[in-house]
Amino acid sequence: MKPILLFLALTVGVSQAQNEYVSIKNEVRQSIARGNAWLAEQQKEKGHWDDGGIPAFTALALTAAMRDPNLELPADGKLPDHLKKGFDWLLAQQKEDGGIYNRGLKVYNTATSVTALSSAGRKEFEPAIVKARRQLIGSQWDIGEKGKTDNHNDGGIGYGSKDDHTDMSNTYLAIEAIALSDKIIEDGNYADEPKLNWDAALTFLSRSQNLKATNDQPWASDDAKNKGGFIYTPGDSKAGQDVTADGKVALRSYGSISYAGLLSLIYAKLEPGDPRVVAVKEWLGKNYTVKENPNMGAEGLYYYYQAMAKALNAAGINKLKLADGKEADWRKDLAGKLLSSQRENGSWVNDNGRWMESNPVLVTAYTVMALEEIYHSIR
Repeated sequence: MKPILLFLALTVGVSQAQNEYVSIKNEVRQSIARGNAWLAEQQKEKGHWDDGGIPAFTALALTAAMRDPNLELPADGKLPDHLKKGFDWLLAQQKEDGGIYNRGLKVYNTATSVTALSSAGRKEFEPAIVKARRQLIGSQWDIGEKGKTDNHNDGGIGYGSKDDHTDMSNTYLAIEAIALSDKIIEDGNYADEPKLNWDAALTFLSRSQNLKATNDQPWASDDAKNKGGFIYTPGDSKAGQDVTADGKVALRSYGSISYAGLLSLIYAKLEPGDPRVVAVKEWLGKNYTVKENPNMGAEGLYYYYQAMAKALNAAGINKLKLADGKEADWRKDLAGKLLSSQRENGSWVNDNGRWMESNPVLVTAYTVMALEEIYHSIR
């Protein structure tokens, strides 16, 4: 091919690729608008969404609204009436201990609320955020000898009490909330605030990953099916177990929690070359799909989608390397899946109801947040 023709071919190729992403970005933006419009219609008279006993529903809807690329605030920064009403309701649920909760699930509700309040970027929310952060940090486990991480739960965070267990889901949500609100503390206005014990948190994360080199727990496995992936909590996987070729039991890694694990490792500021980061990326590449939550099927599927989008965006991954050496364009794949499953009224729902995913408010908020990650990651 002559040089001028080669140049033209390459130019056309780049232009087509850019146009392809422009089209996806526009479609995603429209889908986000429809999803948030449907969510706005579901708001209750008092300002909350769905069940007021679970403030997380309201927090997730508010986060989805605040990250909407279609949202244009006036010069004075005044929030639309329905969002102000929602934030006012959420703030009113804060308890004396700093937590934002009503009917249990203290960490889950508080963490999602801190993330929502942080997404608003408003000075008047800072005192509530700081107070809630304090509650999340105080929920980090350190039982037994202080500072020794001598219990497998140490360093992690559970649902709010220290008489049961810690788990990757609550830990990841708390870590995310703390990391996203760190700039408030770093500004120096709250210099005496407690800090998360990141070393202990990293120990817990390592103990939740199938990787013998960095996991000191006896259950950790390097078998080909599970190496590098994450499980729910040290010693227990919601996805069950495998029997390896040598007759040993391996706790099964699964998709949603492995993406939560990757995102948590990034928030813990591990380098891309750290063996834990490398290993989880390899597991995710081997098990890449947008058809299901790997090793969980339809269970927790939309939680999986939003964790996937957040983790891959935070990791700066444009194409995810697969087991066969090929690369997956996760933005196109995930956007295509979510756009095709949006209902006529603008909402989404999971036919599988585990972890409350039969609730369209929850699932629509998850999906809008995933689409927003895709939208904002396209440059």
